Amino acid sequence: MDFIDVIKALGEKVNRLKDSILTEEATKNAFVMPFIAALGYDVFNPFEVIPEFVADLGIKKGEKVDYCIQKDNQPIIIVECKHWKEGLDVHNSQLHRYFHVTSTRFGILTNGIVYRFYTDLVEPNKMDDKPFWEINITDLSEANVLELKKFHKTGFDVNQILSTASELKYTREIKQLLATELRDPSIDFVRLFAKQVAPGKLTEKVMEQFNPLVKKSANQLLNDIINERLKSALATEAVVQIQEVELSSDSAKGGTEFTEMEREAFFIVKAILRSQIESSRITYRDTTSYLNILLDDNKNKIVCRLWLNGTKRYISFFDESKKDVKTEITSLDDLYKFTPQLLATAGQIDAKKATQPA
Repeated sequence: MDFIDVIKALGEKVNRLKDSILTEEATKNAFVMPFIAALGYDVFNPFEVIPEFVADLGIKKGEKVDYCIQKDNQPIIIVECKHWKEGLDVHNSQLHRYFHVTSTRFGILTNGIVYRFYTDLVEPNKMDDKPFWEINITDLSEANVLELKKFHKTGFDVNQILSTASELKYTREIKQLLATELRDPSIDFVRLFAKQVAPGKLTEKVMEQFNPLVKKSANQLLNDIINERLKSALATEAVVQIQEVELSSDSAKGGTEFTEMEREAFFIVKAILRSQIESSRITYRDTTSYLNILLDDNKNKIVCRLWLNGTKRYISFFDESKKDVKTEITSLDDLYKFTPQLLATAGQIDAKKATQPA
């Protein structure tokens, strides 16, 4: 299963379930443990993931960090968790203490939605006060997924991550500074432009005049950039919208909605099929009653149907007599149990195509 699909499916799950998660412990079980598992670590193997890892500090005993991820019996990442509704700003000092007494180079502070990544760029063996990177699992760009993949068990390399950590850290801080300056320009920021534009001496009156001008000019420039990008994207967007209408023509007729659960299910099935089917060939068509997963956007190449809109949920396959045979599922995780059948069905569809005369 492709990493990007696993992470996107997890983000969908977090967004869908968060309101039903009432405690910190539930946050760990429902959000954080699946995140660690998505990075390739066995959360039930004490040689890879140690819960309640002892991190005693001097004479203070009983200090424990929520999780310690190990590789080759050495700690590589410590993870401190909070309830998903909690902000993280007031909790980094706790992770700071744990980091100091372990040999790891990376610490993660999370509430199951936001993940803040720390290391020791400023002073060796002392965790930085500011994270070098931060992500929101429910709103990840492809670039963020690629960075996150560096923490995956199969490719984890301390030196590689550290080589980009400083760039991520300073890029993040510069963006924050620019955002602040654009909202409320400082004297130095205004002076930077005024001295290159205004003739004569920069008096207090001149600076007062240029303060709103700099802010207005910056906002207009940003608007111009955004408008240019929107104009250049209009044609592409129109094509995408047409494709989406075609893909969900049954949906439009039935007035149904492509729900978050259906989206997550589609990503799961797509990830399973991608081991033998090219990603671009795997599509869907939504109807009022069910979601068709098919190949080549061809209604005659249905791999399976997912019935997710009722009180009971099913996956169904067509048997030899073209009868739609349903099997009940209790959760979307049950879809992984049908991996052999999904791959076999897709293989049969391709085999039939190969034997047909050109």
